[in-house]
Amino acid sequence: MRLSGSITALATPFTAAGELDLDAWRRLLQAQRQARTQAVVVAGSTGEAAALFDAEYDALLRAAVEELGGHLPVLAGTGLSNTARTIEQTRRAAALGADAALVVTPPYVRPTQAGLIAHFRAVADDAAVPVVLYNVPGRTGCDMLPDTVAELAAHEQVVGIKEARNEPERMQALLALRGEGFAVLGGDDSTAMRAMLAGADGVVSVASNVVPCAFRRLCDLARAGDEAEAAALDARLHALYDFLGVESNPIPLKALLARQGFGRALRLPLTELSPAHAGLAERMADVVARIEGEFAGNGNAS
Repeated sequence: MRLSGSITALATPFTAAGELDLDAWRRLLQAQRQARTQAVVVAGSTGEAAALFDAEYDALLRAAVEELGGHLPVLAGTGLSNTARTIEQTRRAAALGADAALVVTPPYVRPTQAGLIAHFRAVADDAAVPVVLYNVPGRTGCDMLPDTVAELAAHEQVVGIKEARNEPERMQALLALRGEGFAVLGGDDSTAMRAMLAGADGVVSVASNVVPCAFRRLCDLARAGDEAEAAALDARLHALYDFLGVESNPIPLKALLARQGFGRALRLPLTELSPAHAGLAERMADVVARIEGEFAGNGNAS
């Protein structure tokens, strides 16, 4: 498997009563396919994985495979705080038809670098699907260093990393590890263009939930080395990136998705967007509609 381009970390739609909204989920999947998104992540942190019951996890992944299987890769979030449980969840995802597992560094427990190597090797040794490493220290309290990634990249089942640290030095260190069997993906929308211009294979994006056509275009431009055009589009999207950070992800994202008709609620302890940001959300919804409409209308979707 070679992952590249615009990869959407999907939000999970819930009804106003907080139940899983499978109708909205299928429509969201179809919209991503029509926009030519190049892969999706189901039940990652943006998908509120920690709030899902096992049956809901299964239903989401099963529907994604039904809608997208054979058209674009479906990655399942399987990383948990314990190695044995991560292995179990990865087996579950494989049985449901996932193409790969996105495995975050174990949250909260703060393993050493040696512990990370042992953890990911155990998961990869057992995995029936390829494994993509995921480093997001701001969420997990654990930073997987490039030397650790280098050791893990040699494993035949480890096919890439999503790196959410945004320092250019970190990305440069990881880009040295790129190869035919190991992809380097950004995990931060605001620096995704810079990373791809530097040689990153793509980005796992939050913003592409609501602007999938525009984000596919951005990735195409950046990966082709068209810096001027990519920078112009990226500049138009920065207000969206900023909005998506006004409260914890996916709170602002789900405010926009609700305005697009994809779900209504979040699950505690996440709450809906604060009233102080409601006006900004309305303005941003208009901006998103204009930008996305422009690229969808120009044949970016198929």
